[in-house]
Amino acid sequence: MASAIIVAAGSSRRMDGQDKLLAPVAGKPVLAHTLAAFERCAAISEVIVVLSAHNADGLLPVLRPFRKVTRTAKGGLRRQDSVRAGLFSLTPADWVVVHDGARPLVTPGIISQGLEAAQSTGAATAGLPVVDTLKAARGDGTIIRTVPREGLWAVQTPQVFRYPLLLNAHERIHEDVTDDCAMLERLGHQVVVFEGSRFNFKVTTPEDLLLAGAVLRSRRASTGSRTRRPAAP
Repeated sequence: MASAIIVAAGSSRRMDGQDKLLAPVAGKPVLAHTLAAFERCAAISEVIVVLSAHNADGLLPVLRPFRKVTRTAKGGLRRQDSVRAGLFSLTPADWVVVHDGARPLVTPGIISQGLEAAQSTGAATAGLPVVDTLKAARGDGTIIRTVPREGLWAVQTPQVFRYPLLLNAHERIHEDVTDDCAMLERLGHQVVVFEGSRFNFKVTTPEDLLLAGAVLRSRRASTGSRTRRPAAP
């Protein structure tokens, strides 16, 4: 079985003063949609939610309906500090799944894909192959060169690790990193990437809330059309 760490201790700097995790999308807060996916995933036995001092009071009521949320942890200044706090709070398990609370369109299927992908090396991350042309530019916007996109991936969460591997990485790596995979990379451990979803984006701006709402409403309509019984003649 696997435990999950949901990182929900961000500052929402680009949300015009609104806490993005509490922002309503399709009738529920962003964080509630994220937690619902982990609640429905059969492979997840426990969920730890990492909160910050400034958002804990507002988010605690959002957690109450979710049976798998067993406890919370207090986040740190950096994302890796918040993940470490969650890691030290959970019950040791075979696998740990780390996910951003602000990615509400994750699905149980993506979580299960990550657990399957991680079997080979003990570490895996969701991602998407880069399809746009990439340019390197100076500070004034002047383009320096085109960057080859072959072999480049835009990384998402969930990221999945064997518990001892991630614990060891957090105990040994203290310099700044952008994600947990970078820690294992610095220790020379192989991480595999599996294809996530273009819908599994991170809510960062108010416009992202509109997109997330549209996707969730489309999913509900699709589910409803599949389960609706034909009318009696």
